Amino acid sequence: MSASDPHVFLVAGEESGDRLGASLIAALRQRTQGRVHISGVGGVYMAEQGIPSLFPLGDLAIVGLSAIPAALPKIFHRIRQTADAVIGARPDVLVIIDSPEFTHRVARRVRARTSTLPIVDYVCPSVWAWRRERARTMRTYVDHVLALLPFEPKIMAELGGPSCTYVGHPLIERLTELRPNELEMRLRLAGPPLVLVLPGSRASEIRRMAPVFGAAITRVSQQFGAIEVVVPAVLRLADEVRRAIKAWSISARVITDAGEKHEAFRTARAALTKSGTSTLELAVAGVPMIAAYRVSLIEEIVARLLINVPSVILANLVLGENVVPEFLQRDCAAEKLAKALLPLLGDTPERRRQVTAFARLDAIMEIGKAVPSDRAASVVLDRARAGRATIT
Repeated sequence: MSASDPHVFLVAGEESGDRLGASLIAALRQRTQGRVHISGVGGVYMAEQGIPSLFPLGDLAIVGLSAIPAALPKIFHRIRQTADAVIGARPDVLVIIDSPEFTHRVARRVRARTSTLPIVDYVCPSVWAWRRERARTMRTYVDHVLALLPFEPKIMAELGGPSCTYVGHPLIERLTELRPNELEMRLRLAGPPLVLVLPGSRASEIRRMAPVFGAAITRVSQQFGAIEVVVPAVLRLADEVRRAIKAWSISARVITDAGEKHEAFRTARAALTKSGTSTLELAVAGVPMIAAYRVSLIEEIVARLLINVPSVILANLVLGENVVPEFLQRDCAAEKLAKALLPLLGDTPERRRQVTAFARLDAIMEIGKAVPSDRAASVVLDRARAGRATIT
């Protein structure tokens, strides 16, 4: 490395940001033929790219509300430590990645100590859903936002936020994993149909959603006939998932291997999923679905007061219409879920409507036009050059 090489400092706060950071590191190196210096805070994925973290990412994890008070001193220490490291490293650009409760606090501390360092926020906060005032506040400590969703730049502009560029969702870089080839498409339509059930990626979600999903999928089997039920699970929660589905009246196969998960997405006829990123993942894979979610009464009241979107289903928001049926709170009942899922197993108007809508995602998300991590790297390097010119 030489003094002329750009220095990029990355700060991720959880696994999703760590993955994004790792892809960005690879893209930065490719764009600069390796002539870039990178440092920061991350996890195992960034470490695999040769970037050791200041501290273990697990230090930022909090499990349960009761653990928050005891964890706060350590978290605030890590915020100060990270901000000090950024200032001490004198990078050309700081990239904060997702996890706004941690990364934005770091950015504010850094901005308070230097006004010349460009700060890029990789992953637009959900200002389009709640706490819209955050967009304008971000202008005081963020110079540019890299958006994963195509509608976010327009929203940021309308809310008076920082400049924003749509770079694309990381799902775009996984098309070969998610989309079926000709043989797999035939398997998708063959019998018995494979039905994906995704109750969540958190233990609390699994405990809340698995019973009603199990009752719903049992009803579907009783009315449709033979189906193959597959439940993808992250390895750390596999035992939790297995315990939950033991109570089901239908057999289901739990899979944790990444290759098996991808194959299941490529051959699934339909899916029953909790709301979240999984809905966009399924839509990109072309799998018709219904989505559902339940929270406590207090959480529901808070959500109704704060959240203002036409749908909580990410796939619907990206498509701009409510194509995927959503069943929330009291509507998240086994009989309603089964009734909505059944038509998706046959050649029906309900199934065709979703398949047709999902085919529009390539144009909406600019799939095939550019690689998201490469787009992000281009903006980051431009900001790094601008920062270096300002300091010079």
